Amino acid sequence: MAATLLKACCSPLPVSAGRRVSCLLFHAGARAIRPDQQAPWRTLSSGRRRLSAAALGLGPRVRPLHLLLATGGGYLSYDQYGRYKDRQLESMGIEAPPRLANKTQVALYKSIPTRLLSRAWGRLNQVELPTWLRKPIYSLYIWTFGVNMKEAAVEDLHHYRNLSEFFRRKLKPQARPVCDSHCVISPADGKILHFGRVRNCEVEQVKGVTYSLETFLGPQTWAESLASSRKVAEPSSFQDMLVTKEGNELFHCVVYLAPGDYHCFHSPTDWRVAHRRHFPGSLMSVNPGVARWIKELFCHNERVVLCGEWTHGFFSLTAVGATNVGSIRIYFDKELHTNSPRYSKGSYNDFSYVSNGNQEGVCMRKGEHLGEFNLGSTIVLLFEAPRDFTFSLKPGQKIRFGEALGTM
Repeated sequence: MAATLLKACCSPLPVSAGRRVSCLLFHAGARAIRPDQQAPWRTLSSGRRRLSAAALGLGPRVRPLHLLLATGGGYLSYDQYGRYKDRQLESMGIEAPPRLANKTQVALYKSIPTRLLSRAWGRLNQVELPTWLRKPIYSLYIWTFGVNMKEAAVEDLHHYRNLSEFFRRKLKPQARPVCDSHCVISPADGKILHFGRVRNCEVEQVKGVTYSLETFLGPQTWAESLASSRKVAEPSSFQDMLVTKEGNELFHCVVYLAPGDYHCFHSPTDWRVAHRRHFPGSLMSVNPGVARWIKELFCHNERVVLCGEWTHGFFSLTAVGATNVGSIRIYFDKELHTNSPRYSKGSYNDFSYVSNGNQEGVCMRKGEHLGEFNLGSTIVLLFEAPRDFTFSLKPGQKIRFGEALGTM
């Protein structure tokens, strides 16, 4: 009897019987597990048999952190290799081509809620710090960004109630003498990213990376605010529309303000401001590394364009916002509110300073206080001048407010 039972147990079962036994075993096992527990195995169906995934070793779990680290590490390695090749070319005296971001990379960057983060940063800057905490925090910032507090009008760190007041600190009057012998001066402390003539309606934000002049300034609808006589010839391009006098050309200069720089900006010349255009937009970083990476970076970011005239014709100053620099303030314009949720990206808002009671607009003197940033950003000057105008600058050089940009 025992031999018969052993033989029956060891002999293979028919397929149908095997299915019934498997089902019975499965249900019996399921009843043995309490409701608050889960089965410690998973099954895979393969043809007519049911096999244990754990037994086959086919149950590895995808770990998002490991996948993210592997992907990020691979991308950083690739990026560093590209930079290494660029440095090799530069060491041989060969100019490396710019490595521009593609549309997907730009879209991913713009998807970061930098406007919301900048508004939160602005509110944080307004929080009054305890007196005992001010010096340690400001001293850390001074050490990190190399701030020269000897030039500040108030050197005592306890005087600044919050970070916003510290960022907007004023300078001693003698700290920045204004050059009287040149017609155009630097409006702010910073680094010269690029300068020169505007060609083919394209402006260089850094060497080899350009943006459209018309996209940056928007449609030329402020002509009615300006009283200059137009050229006789019909303009053939947007650039020609801006040049109002024969024998003139259009010039540009880009000044980058780092976080440790003096954050106010001043009038670069004697001129009258007739029109303001505010572009709500993204708040991507505008440091030189990002400016070399993203084409038309200044056209993506929030900016305030001031247009008017000086003695040689058209003149404009544009304050470009950046990450944590959503607040751009123009002292004589109380209606301007930047980085506001009520403004949507892709639009622009115009305001004319010329009215029936004020045909001149806002007259600014060279060196006069014009506005301020919350942290640090970029100033772009676009102006027409005689063809013999020459810049006395070098790309990448540090410049301070009041120093000459060029001469005629």
